Amino acid sequence: MSIIVTDTGFGPDTWEQGYTAFGEATNDVTALDVPSDTNPADIPLSSSLKMVRVDFPSSHDGRGFTIARLLRLRGYTGRLRARGHVIADQYAMARRCGFDEVEISQTLAARQPEDQWLFRADWQAHDYQARLRGQTNAAI
Repeated sequence: MSIIVTDTGFGPDTWEQGYTAFGEATNDVTALDVPSDTNPADIPLSSSLKMVRVDFPSSHDGRGFTIARLLRLRGYTGRLRARGHVIADQYAMARRCGFDEVEISQTLAARQPEDQWLFRADWQAHDYQARLRGQTNAAI
């Protein structure tokens, strides 16, 4: 069973509809599973698409962050989930890139408890560029 991480902490997976593998996508897909080596321009965006789940095969593989950012730039407004080997230290980056949530295994949740994820949940307050400019997020 997976654990979903959001800005409020750990929770259950509430998505009850299935996922369609990226290579099997059609125009009426509701949820799409996307591997990390997918070209973001090849992901079909339609009004029926409500969830995109991007795979992270390793915590060292950052291609999923690029996929998320480019999907948001293309106008995707549905639910965007990172799945796999995302660690708590990467949570703020995942949120800044456009992910709404992170799906982790129970094993990872045991190694990195909820408090470690919550520590990074105030991701908007830790914008290093604003600190360098001497601004707060309220001024940006």
